Amino acid sequence: MQTILSVAIDALAYGMILFLISIGLSVTMGLMRVVNLAHGAFAMIGGYFASYAMSALGLGYGLAIVLAVTATVIIALPLERFLYRRIYGAPELTQVLMTIGVTFCIIGITNYLFGPTLKTVPLPPDLAGSTDLGFRTISNHRLFAIACGLMVAAGLWLLFSRTGFGIKLRAVVDNAAMAASLGVRTQWVYAAAFAISVALAALGGVIGAELLPIEPYYALRYMVTFLVVVSVGGAGSIPGALLACLLLGAIETAGRYLAPEYGEFFFYLAVIAIVSIFPRGLLGRAN
Repeated sequence: MQTILSVAIDALAYGMILFLISIGLSVTMGLMRVVNLAHGAFAMIGGYFASYAMSALGLGYGLAIVLAVTATVIIALPLERFLYRRIYGAPELTQVLMTIGVTFCIIGITNYLFGPTLKTVPLPPDLAGSTDLGFRTISNHRLFAIACGLMVAAGLWLLFSRTGFGIKLRAVVDNAAMAASLGVRTQWVYAAAFAISVALAALGGVIGAELLPIEPYYALRYMVTFLVVVSVGGAGSIPGALLACLLLGAIETAGRYLAPEYGEFFFYLAVIAIVSIFPRGLLGRAN
């Protein structure tokens, strides 16, 4: 029983970190119809900014997160204006080629500026400690990641389902020309949605640095993982992404506990099975 509970706790923490990073990609793919393969690169940028803020500027963990998210969004908005805006509505192959090009450019710049070394995001004493759950101890950082994932899921659901911005975004996705004729500033809506996506990537990159280390090839190393989460959950579905992260996190963690010699075999076997049964994802919808 203790082993099952231990697997469940670790799986929940890992799944929430996956959710924090990949939910932004679900927004761009499901709501903006953009296959953004550079999403992991923005998570990496956030991690590098947080590491620099703490090691070189001496900022605390909370301020480093704020700086990392803000700086990443500031970098991403010109890219949205001059690059991404040109591929809205373009064929998916065009989107893939452009965003993978952005990824390699960011990797090259990162290698040039920081070198091919791992970067750490030091945890404050409160998060570096552990909490005794009775059957085992768990790091406070993992509890923090779980809490952040739940708050982000609730916040996004409210934003996209219960606010005027969410209504405008869905209108622009369904029919941009009609939305514009009704006075919706479609370019502003897309820019805001892109900024939210990038901010979530940066936030996830910083909080998840303990489990997914920050290094120059981060974007390529975890690109498939983030795409898998979106595909299994259903692009644009916040509950679907959360369910997919929890399910795949449980399978990945259980595999590492019980059969580590098989690596990620069970993870991708589960992906194949789920996508075969649910081609649009667990909670995906027809376009």
